[in-house]
Amino acid sequence: MVLVAVVVLAAGIVVVVAYTRGEIRTPGCTVAQPGDKASSYTFTPEQMNNAATISAVGTKLGLPAHAATVALATALQESKLRNLPGGDRDSVGLFQQRPSQGWGTVAQLRDPVYAATEFYEKLQKLPNWETLPITEAAQAVQRSGAPDAYSQWESQSRTMAAAFNGQFPAALTCRNLTLAAPANLAGTATAELGTSSLSGPHPAAQGWTYATWLVGRAEALGVDKVSFAGRTWTAESGAWADDSAAGQDLALHQTAAAQVSE
Repeated sequence: MVLVAVVVLAAGIVVVVAYTRGEIRTPGCTVAQPGDKASSYTFTPEQMNNAATISAVGTKLGLPAHAATVALATALQESKLRNLPGGDRDSVGLFQQRPSQGWGTVAQLRDPVYAATEFYEKLQKLPNWETLPITEAAQAVQRSGAPDAYSQWESQSRTMAAAFNGQFPAALTCRNLTLAAPANLAGTATAELGTSSLSGPHPAAQGWTYATWLVGRAEALGVDKVSFAGRTWTAESGAWADDSAAGQDLALHQTAAAQVSE
């Protein structure tokens, strides 16, 4: 098998395109509402990795999917879900938060967990935030010069938030990933989800919350296999499949070394 990795710069995102037997294999992560082809959205692994972290922090804080929807719509508008080193004036990070406005230091705001936590804390201070429309809630936190711009990301954000909150089983797939060397999975899960106890039995919604987070973070954490409720995703296939041998418990596997999925 011949495999060549080519780095392509597109819209400020580094995309690794794999050529295998003459076939172009573009990395991507697709989230979809089961049975609704119109609610299917594809992002880069980098974007989905950041979306997974943002949603996980909301889970750790005990917030409903609506909070993640607001946060994801905001990050999509502000940075296209990229952890930017700069922006307008002193804006940085996923949410383009500004140190001069009291959000934190530059180093703190470049930490996705810190940035998401700050966003959620300010969101929760809004009166009746749970029932506010996405655009109103996002604008009240961000105070953007384009207050109506968040609405364009509502459908994508709702679908991602529902998947990351375990409402849709096997709703996220990531394919053609360049897997990093195995990272500290327990430490990362604790920081983002609030627990390191991922493997084992879980209620359906919780299990799919953890499984979806693992797929979304797979490239960065070197995760090449996730199983739950009789279904298995692998980095090699890039898809979920029925797996009678998987059992009902959550199970995962990290690759032994950095690799490009074939």
